[in-house]
Amino acid sequence: MSINDSLLIVVLAQAVLYGTPLLFAALGEVLAERSGVLNLGVEGMMLFGAAVGYWVSQRVPGSEASVLLLAVGGAALAGAAMAAIHAFLTITLRASQIVSGLALTIFAGGLGLSAYFGTGLNLADLPATHQFGSLDVFGLADLWVFGPILFDQSALVYGSWVLTLFIALYLGRTRWGLNVRAVGEAPASADAMGINVTLYRYVHVLAGGALAGVGGACFSLSITPSWVAGDALVSGAGWIAIALVIFAFWRPELCLVGAYLFGGLSALPFALQAHDVNITPELLYSLPYVMTIVVLVIVSTGFAKRRLGAPAALGIPYVREER
Repeated sequence: MSINDSLLIVVLAQAVLYGTPLLFAALGEVLAERSGVLNLGVEGMMLFGAAVGYWVSQRVPGSEASVLLLAVGGAALAGAAMAAIHAFLTITLRASQIVSGLALTIFAGGLGLSAYFGTGLNLADLPATHQFGSLDVFGLADLWVFGPILFDQSALVYGSWVLTLFIALYLGRTRWGLNVRAVGEAPASADAMGINVTLYRYVHVLAGGALAGVGGACFSLSITPSWVAGDALVSGAGWIAIALVIFAFWRPELCLVGAYLFGGLSALPFALQAHDVNITPELLYSLPYVMTIVVLVIVSTGFAKRRLGAPAALGIPYVREER
C-alpha cells in the first residue's frame, strides 16, 4: 500500500472535502456577523440551497460544467432569498435576531420549505445526473503525500480557497470592508460618518445567505450527490458553521483551518471503516458536535467574548436617532 492510501492521508484529503461546505457557510456567517447581524438560520439556508441546487442540476439542459455552474447559482439564490426574510425582519423591523434565525431554520429546514420543495418535485426519486468530481490539477493527483490533499479535489474546493482569500482581503484591505467592520462595531458612529448602515447590513446578510446556499449545494452536488428529506443531508453543518465563526475569531483565513478540523472529524468514521478499524461508530459520528458544544461553552463567558473580538454591535438592532 502506498503512503497516499494510508489512513492519515485519506483523512486529510477527506477533511478538505467535508470541510468545504462548512467553509462556505462560515465565510457567509462572517460577512453577516461583521456587519452586526447574527444569523442562526444557516442550517435552513443550507438545506434549501441543497434542494434547489439539486433540482437545477436535474432540470437544466447543457454541458456538465454549465449545468453545475447554474446549479450552484440556483443554490446561492435560494440561500439569499431565505436571508432576505431574515434581513427584513431583523434590520427593517428590528425583530430579535435570535428568534428570527431560529424561526427561519424551522421554516426552511428539514421539515419545512426544503422538505416541501424536494418532496413535491420528487427529488429523492431522481438519481444524480451531474456532480462535481475530483480534478487532477496539473496531473499531480498522485503526487507523494500532497497529491490527494491538494491536487485531487473538486472545483468547489478550489473556489472556496479563492473566496477565502478574497473575503480576507475585502474585510482587511478595502474601504468597503473597513466600512462593514465599522457598521458591526459602532453603527451610530458609522452612520455619523455617512455610511449607510442599513444598506451594508442588507448586502452582507444576503451575501452570507448565498454562501450558505452554496455550502448546502456542496452536499447535494459533491459529497453525497442526491437529495433526501429531513435534516440527514446537511446533518447539523449549519450549526457547526456558526460555532466555527467564533472558533476562528471572525477571521476568514482561520475559518479555513477550522473548517478542515471539523471536516476531518466528520470524515474520520468513514476513513476508519474503510481501513477496517473497529471503533464504535456512534462515538466517532458525535465528535464534530461535541467539539461544537465545547467551543460554544468556552466562548459563552463575557471575558471570552471580549478576548475573542466579537463585533461590539453583533445582535443589536440599530435605531437611527433623529437629529
